[in-house]
Amino acid sequence: MMSDYSVETINDGISEFNVEFHGPKESLYEGGVWKVRVELPDAYPYKSPSIGFLNKIFHPNVDELSGSVCLDVINQSWSPMFDLLNVFEVFLPQLLLYPNPSDPLNGDAASLMMKDKEQYEQKVKEYCERYAKKEHIVNDPTDGSDEELSDEDFSDGRSDSDDDVAGHADP
Repeated sequence: MMSDYSVETINDGISEFNVEFHGPKESLYEGGVWKVRVELPDAYPYKSPSIGFLNKIFHPNVDELSGSVCLDVINQSWSPMFDLLNVFEVFLPQLLLYPNPSDPLNGDAASLMMKDKEQYEQKVKEYCERYAKKEHIVNDPTDGSDEELSDEDFSDGRSDSDDDVAGHADP
């Protein structure tokens, strides 16, 4: 199912893995490469997967510290008809192409997008250059340090409120 993607299993299991995700063409994120953590719940596909960016991305609907994604189709309206290909070929590309600053997880990105679109676009491109290149996801320091990331650091399919990620600022 995910044969077109580079997938790296975690702990030799099939319920946790990282996927190499490329920014969609003709978007501010084009050329960027992210490692996205996927955790499948026991009830998958009836319950949505947890999705989180491991390397930094500047986006109104992605928490900068935890990588949590605010996406209704994953958090609230998930259906067993969807699969991981939908997540990586439709849902995440649409999120990057059409950010929603009125429902932010990253208030700074949302505010900048609404107040100064040109500066927002520059910051997105700067983050892509600084954090989203192939070399940033190969031998990434977050590999093997799962204890730093709790289950709450990823969208968990139960809510899309800001409370889910509030207070997760690591020192």
